Amino acid sequence: MHLVTVGQRHSVPRRLLTRVALAAMRATRTPRWAELEVALVGDATMKRLNRRYHGRAGSTDVLTFPGTPGRGGSVLGEVVISLARARIQARRFGHPVRREVALLLVHGVLHLCGYHDHTRVASARMQARAEAILHHAFPAWRRRPTR
Repeated sequence: MHLVTVGQRHSVPRRLLTRVALAAMRATRTPRWAELEVALVGDATMKRLNRRYHGRAGSTDVLTFPGTPGRGGSVLGEVVISLARARIQARRFGHPVRREVALLLVHGVLHLCGYHDHTRVASARMQARAEAILHHAFPAWRRRPTR
């Protein structure tokens, strides 16, 4: 896993992000040699990416960009997380920012593995899958309130 922080200060330990990413990749049966890039960015960067690649105005909490097979391995893709949105959502749900970032990271990996959240049913299924992955990796993990 490669971690990029674009001018962002945060208190999310790299070790936690690595553990979360590996748990999500194992749970989705991603090949062990697959690479994942995680970028923690500010709201301005997220707005630019959302407009440029998805044609949507405004920011969002997480974006994913599928990778391409490389020589001798594969790149699963890139998960881009808005720290500003993670902070807002963490306050709304009353839990630490690192918990919200972990959820967004698993959510992003699920997107890269073919999950989608275009309908309420699919979104609920995806959220339940993310929670299950995190509970498996961290047995003390508690479900957060539904959005």
